[in-house]
Amino acid sequence: MSASASSAASSGWTYPQPFGPRAVLVVLGVLALLFYSGERVQVGRLVSLTSHSVLADLGLTDEDQGTTGLGEVVARLFPLQVSDRQEVSRIEGFDPDHLPPFAHIETERINEQALDPETLELEDHSVERTYLVRPFGYLQHVAAKMVETLEIALWGTLIAVLLGLPLALLSASNITPSPLVRFVSRSAVSVMRATPELISALFLVLVYGFGPIAGYVALGLHGAGALGRFFADETEHADWRPQEALAAIGARRLAIWRLAVLPQVMPHHIGSTLYVLDRNVRMATVIGLVGAGGIGQELKGRYDMYDYGHVGTILLATFIVVLLLDRLSQRLRRHFL
Repeated sequence: MSASASSAASSGWTYPQPFGPRAVLVVLGVLALLFYSGERVQVGRLVSLTSHSVLADLGLTDEDQGTTGLGEVVARLFPLQVSDRQEVSRIEGFDPDHLPPFAHIETERINEQALDPETLELEDHSVERTYLVRPFGYLQHVAAKMVETLEIALWGTLIAVLLGLPLALLSASNITPSPLVRFVSRSAVSVMRATPELISALFLVLVYGFGPIAGYVALGLHGAGALGRFFADETEHADWRPQEALAAIGARRLAIWRLAVLPQVMPHHIGSTLYVLDRNVRMATVIGLVGAGGIGQELKGRYDMYDYGHVGTILLATFIVVLLLDRLSQRLRRHFL
């Protein structure tokens, strides 16, 4: 036996056990809790329906008439809706000699039921209707709504920065000496961060009506709570030595923050802001479901009317925009961080 081994044996050193009795009991307790909770939230039904749906789509089992398979749900989204058409009688100031680009006019004859005033019975009548067809009309509409969604996310992020930065300075102990002010500020930040955007948008729609105002205000309030927390933590963890040097020559706290703290934390502030912007783009779609503007409002309306081709176009456009913004956000993060 070597000298090091004999010294370890004499000191009573033993190799630490990765899983002791306490760890085993904790794991068993967690598994029991998950099993109990899984029954409450119907995890077994989730597994059963999902596996049955997948097997039905593969043709390995019969379809259940009471449920809709995954393949059927996806199939309803196709073909994607790209064009749109509108009856010319409902277009104000329609001029057939000046049509939009790529548009054309279609005429079709349909049968409609009308009440005969003499017999007081419904009778079929042939009616001719004229439509303005735009091959890329709905795609243009979706693009306009996506631009509105991006604007909602951008303004929500701007409001978040304008509200979150002052709250962060009031919450940071190296900037604000008063414990009471820090407590009030951190409490406000916690309340804004803990309130989901969807809940805020529901009440803001009652105040501002349907449209983008409720959307970007809801995103701004929640983002201010997140940035207020991020900015405050980043400010407090800044190197204290430049701060002490400026304080020794009589600099005020705002001057210390501007000259000693801000240059250190600016890259982190930018990264946090980009994270909130990236999240706001996704949430701008969700809050539109309650009438807060953007593509989500269009999605909700088309879904309620069972226009699944339109829904598929909206989902695909949202996926492409989010993917492109995610790549742009990654490049900006690498540039600033």
